[in-house]
Amino acid sequence: MTKNILITGPALVPAAEAVLTEAHYTPIYVPPYTEGAGLLDLVAKARPLGVLVRMGRLDEAFFAAATEVQVLSKHGAGVDNIDLEAASARNIPVLVAAGANAVSVAEHAMALLFAVAKKIVPLDQGMRAGRWEKPGFQGRELAGSTMGLVAFGAIARQTARYARAFGMDVVAYDPFCPAEVFAAEGVARIEDLDDLLAQSDIISLHSPLTPDTLQMINADRLARMRRVAIIINTARGGLIDEDALLAALVAGQIAGAGLDTFAHEPAAANHPFWAEMRVVVTPHIGGVTAAANARVGIEAAQGIVDFLAGRDIPHSRIVNHRRLAPATQAAS
Repeated sequence: MTKNILITGPALVPAAEAVLTEAHYTPIYVPPYTEGAGLLDLVAKARPLGVLVRMGRLDEAFFAAATEVQVLSKHGAGVDNIDLEAASARNIPVLVAAGANAVSVAEHAMALLFAVAKKIVPLDQGMRAGRWEKPGFQGRELAGSTMGLVAFGAIARQTARYARAFGMDVVAYDPFCPAEVFAAEGVARIEDLDDLLAQSDIISLHSPLTPDTLQMINADRLARMRRVAIIINTARGGLIDEDALLAALVAGQIAGAGLDTFAHEPAAANHPFWAEMRVVVTPHIGGVTAAANARVGIEAAQGIVDFLAGRDIPHSRIVNHRRLAPATQAAS
């Protein structure tokens, strides 16, 4: 049996790699977004015991080929690039490093918000093109605005702290989050998503992508939003119907959008968002900072080492723990 750990990405921070090597595991790196036959060939050669999941999708074909894999650990919190049904059917736990990148992603959400609201990108482009567009310009003040958070996990809670520090009121929708968490953060709980959208000047998405949340921001819900609304997405691109969002922007139904994630990644070179100046875009890098990469990488690697060593893993870190056989749950 090998002691290989597959990393579906080109690198880990040295401290995270050291967690694996000091436990006598060998990290095997995969080029970014490797899928299909190329990934299956690497799996056949490496025969990994575990996978630290970064880029690309792990589907049923992957699990059928990776017969020696015992555990998956996500470099982050979103697991929509993992076929959870296939993993659970083979009794493979899927661990997450929830919250480890919360500060970096929340900072990025605020950066996107200010870039959109203050029109930083078009103003920057105008000056570089020789235009001085101060005459006739009307800016926007965000203090006093209402920010609505969709889901209220670690990243959303950190975003709420930043927004309140800038003088914004914050409300949130999350039917699964305990009431005491809202109370501790001083954030009002909204029971209905449509109500939150209708009363918010800014909507920031923090929900996982599931069959229930796929394209939750659609044409109908965009029509419910205020014309001054700005939508920020640092979660998963599939939460938004991108065609509907573009139509809403062109029609002036909402004011703008700041997007770090897209329905298909890498996004197409000819994506229609690129020509829309009311959208500020970044390539899914909200959590890609030195500090966050270190925390997330170490936690993800340590999860693999701990599981393979038979140590306890909190159920809060195992996204599919309810679907696993009792023996596996007991080990965790």
